[in-house]
Amino acid sequence: MLSDAVRHYRPLVVLLGPTAVGKSRVALQVAKHFDTEILTADSRQVYRGMDIGTDKPTADERNEVPHRLLDLVDPDDPFNTGRYRSVALKEIERLYAANRLPFVVGGTGLYIRTLVRGLCPAPEADPLVRADLKKLSEQKGRDGLYAELIRVDPESAARLHPNDESKVMRALEVYRVSGRLMSAMHDEHRFQDASFSSLLIGLQRAKEVLYRRIDERIDWQLAHGMVEETRSLLDKGYGRELGSMKGLGYRHISAYLANEYEYADMLRLFKRDTRRFAKRQMTWFRKEPGIEWVSVGEDEALEHVARRVIAHIEQFLSTLGEHQQSTGVRAWSEKD
Repeated sequence: MLSDAVRHYRPLVVLLGPTAVGKSRVALQVAKHFDTEILTADSRQVYRGMDIGTDKPTADERNEVPHRLLDLVDPDDPFNTGRYRSVALKEIERLYAANRLPFVVGGTGLYIRTLVRGLCPAPEADPLVRADLKKLSEQKGRDGLYAELIRVDPESAARLHPNDESKVMRALEVYRVSGRLMSAMHDEHRFQDASFSSLLIGLQRAKEVLYRRIDERIDWQLAHGMVEETRSLLDKGYGRELGSMKGLGYRHISAYLANEYEYADMLRLFKRDTRRFAKRQMTWFRKEPGIEWVSVGEDEALEHVARRVIAHIEQFLSTLGEHQQSTGVRAWSEKD
């Protein structure tokens, strides 16, 4: 439980890192130690019915520790960073009211950035502009859409992967609606609207170890029903064009089920693209300021990693309490 002295500083702890690094298992031990809940920061786990492929916590794990911000929408319901931030802030305030430590766990860097530092004030979506951009994508493909972004906003293009169609389309939409560049808005805002005293802890592993864990997890997912899960989603009418169905694994298995790949090719591409995704995650996190990195040894027990993370958090909370006692000043009040 948070003391009043610490709660006034609105502490927020984030455990982050690439896929398959071990965040979820460590987070269970940390959350139990602090008698709190896990607020998930994962852009795929928000979708109902996408369980195996997004590595959602099991029923037993959810019984051990409450997990929030899972299963928020159906796979055909568009979900974005703004919606995530809105629901996450409500959960954080609920935990503060209960004198509990808000504990965010995930690998979606943009969700974490906007939660900790605020949301860039870009214009809302415009259905007509979005429809025109979808036509452009249908006519010229993702490469054509990306080429258009390179033409109008090369800096944003450099930050995005050409296959990330939704973000490429959003950057073009911002430009067409406002006449301003998304990159310029980001540079002006710089995500500095912090309303928390935040501790960001990142887990990292040697590349070869992480890649092996990725391969092993994919083997487990396929052995435990991911193909059947994908087939069920398709049978329910969730088409391959949906952003949710373009996620790792689902798009590969959908292509396999459509006889576009042999199973071996699907498996190879699924593993390859997931390793590439983990690399992009680490590239993103390396550019984020203030992350305290915890290196995980190849054979190190996750219980030991959890104790190291707990020590970081306890030191952080102790420092907040000591600061208020020494200064008599608090950063936020209940009236703010």
